[in-house]
Amino acid sequence: MLYEAKLCGVKFSPASIVLIYQNKKIRRIIPLRNFSKYSDYSLAAERLKNNPQHRGYLEAVSQSQLEKLHIILQDHMQGYSLQHSLASFHLDPDQDLNKLDDEELARKKGQMDELFEKNQKRKDDADFVYDLEVDFSKSTREKCSWDDESDDEL
Repeated sequence: MLYEAKLCGVKFSPASIVLIYQNKKIRRIIPLRNFSKYSDYSLAAERLKNNPQHRGYLEAVSQSQLEKLHIILQDHMQGYSLQHSLASFHLDPDQDLNKLDDEELARKKGQMDELFEKNQKRKDDADFVYDLEVDFSKSTREKCSWDDESDDEL
C-alpha cells in the first residue's frame, strides 16, 4: 500500500470524495462523474474501490465508509441537509422502523448488522464464555390482560 488515507469526506460541488493522507499535506479529490441521485450507492462505491486508477488510494478506506460517503452525496442531491444524512446513520432504539421506506430500512438493517458483527463474541476472543447464563429475574415488564387470559386457556 503506497498511500494510507487518514481522513475522508465529501465535496458537494462537484460531487467528489476527498482523501487526506498521513502527513495532512497531501489531499486527493476523486470526482464522481456519473453519480446521480438515482444511482445505486453500494454499486458506485464498489466500482470506485475496484477502479484501477483509484485502487491504491482507497485501499485503507473500507467499503462501508465509501458507501456512507456516497449516501451523504446522494442525500445532498435529493435536497436533504447534512444533518439529516448524518442522523440517518444513528441508530435510535425507540424509532419505529415500520414507518421507514425501503431504502432507509435497508440502511438501518445494514447498520444493525455491522453493530452485531462488531459486538459478537467469538470462540477466539479472550473474554468468550461458553454457556453463559444471565439471570433476568428483576423484570420491569408490566402484566397485560391478554397474558392472564392465555394462561387460563392452556
